[in-house]
Amino acid sequence: MNLSDVHQGVHKRKLKKRVGRGIGSGHGKTAGRGNKGQYASAGANLPGPLYEGGQMMLARRVPMRGFSNARFRRTYNIVNVGDLEQHFHDGDTVNAETLKARGLAKAPADGLRILGNGVLTRKLTVVAHGFSQSAREKIQNVGGTVEVIPPPKKPVRNKMGTRKKLLAEKFKKKS
Repeated sequence: MNLSDVHQGVHKRKLKKRVGRGIGSGHGKTAGRGNKGQYASAGANLPGPLYEGGQMMLARRVPMRGFSNARFRRTYNIVNVGDLEQHFHDGDTVNAETLKARGLAKAPADGLRILGNGVLTRKLTVVAHGFSQSAREKIQNVGGTVEVIPPPKKPVRNKMGTRKKLLAEKFKKKS
């Protein structure tokens, strides 16, 4: 390869194709779009990637089955009482942060649940979103405390109340 032919075939200042400029240009009349048809007119809404040429789309051919609540599902990190026995000392406070630091609740989750599998002999203060009955009993039997984190409050749907209620309140005030 020589320096003289490095740029051979590379056109930096290539002019754009000027279509529709008369029959002599070679791109006149239909301007390279063929004769009529869906793709010939400039303002046509061209089909998307799922269009199958008028055939029923796959998404509509496949039957719908069931319903999923997966997007509303809450995921919880689950820790057993026996694990608390191994990783914590007497008088420690157990919550999501301390469990994460000790490697017991690594996964991202909406909350923390404590289950009663295993034996507990240490007095712990456990703060979590939920406890099984056996876990609650085991923690309290050794003198520990159980603190439940309350769930978020549900939104108030109709602050104004129904029209019937409003009218009833209005007439009560008058009398």
